[in-house]
Amino acid sequence: MINSIDWRCKITWAKSSYNTMWCLIGCSIGDFGTIIYFQNIDHSLSIYFVMSLAIINGIITSILLETIILLKQMNFSNAFNTAIKMSLISMIVMEISMNTFDLIVADGVITFTIIPLMLLVGFLSPLPYNYYRLKKYNESCH
Repeated sequence: MINSIDWRCKITWAKSSYNTMWCLIGCSIGDFGTIIYFQNIDHSLSIYFVMSLAIINGIITSILLETIILLKQMNFSNAFNTAIKMSLISMIVMEISMNTFDLIVADGVITFTIIPLMLLVGFLSPLPYNYYRLKKYNESCH
């Protein structure tokens, strides 16, 4: 199944990278926004609760962004359903890997030095899955 996929197709890597980039932008808006917000207010919430909330908000903002992008091609209902169906696994993988990296490397604190590394981890983690779906099923969200 996975072995029958040609993993050397530059066109598919380019398209799946483009799709992953849009997912990353959407996820990062909600994720970073949530973490930065809680870093700047006085609260007694655990870091794990804040990170869980950041993951949820990242997924929500990514779905919203991808739905908006897809509205150029289809109606709202189809755009929303496509954004969820094509991207949810990718978003979950992206969010969990970014926040796990942040917790391990920076104790859950967002800084200008950790952001590029989180983005790199968030981009690379779902990229093979996005490539696989595009190559095997010709399915993508953009």
